Amino acid sequence: MTAFQEQLGSKLESTRTLVDVIAIDKVSWPPRCHRYRYRSGHRLALIQDHCHHGGVQTVFEAAGGKDGMLRLADAWHRRVMADDVVGHAFSHGFHPRHVERLADYWAEALGGPSTYSECYGSETTVVKMHSGNGEHDEMDRRAIACFDQALVDAGFADVRLRQVLHDYFAWATSTTMARYHRSADDVPDGLRIPRWSWDGLQV
Repeated sequence: MTAFQEQLGSKLESTRTLVDVIAIDKVSWPPRCHRYRYRSGHRLALIQDHCHHGGVQTVFEAAGGKDGMLRLADAWHRRVMADDVVGHAFSHGFHPRHVERLADYWAEALGGPSTYSECYGSETTVVKMHSGNGEHDEMDRRAIACFDQALVDAGFADVRLRQVLHDYFAWATSTTMARYHRSADDVPDGLRIPRWSWDGLQV
């Protein structure tokens, strides 16, 4: 037992209630919380979380918040517009604020504010825009490759953060956005934007 744990146990010895004590390990990335649960001075459990300034850090926060999402969305948009295959999806035009909307969508999915749902539409709206175009596996693969390149372009240097962002984009591209390739009419109403954390899809 460390001196810290011994001192802590002494202070908590008289209480009968559950007490959670959080110690922050800033060496790892993202910083980890070591949450110790005590009762009557005895440690009952240890729960590890990703933390930021003493609280849970979302992928959105680790990626630089709104500014980080805008950089990434802009970098990805530039990559796909330069790609002969993926760029075809934009050949009929796109919304003038496409980059901002995309950034808001990713932000919400990665633990940020619900701006997209409140201002632009639901997951149903987004999936319908990507449905009814037949199967497009090659386009999906190249879109993911463009995303990986965009991560570098946008300055995401941390390997673990890049992996989490890659996993999210690859999952979304190859599942929810590719599920209703026959017709957009097949997309059900009431879909909500999926949330993605350091542990993957949140259910």
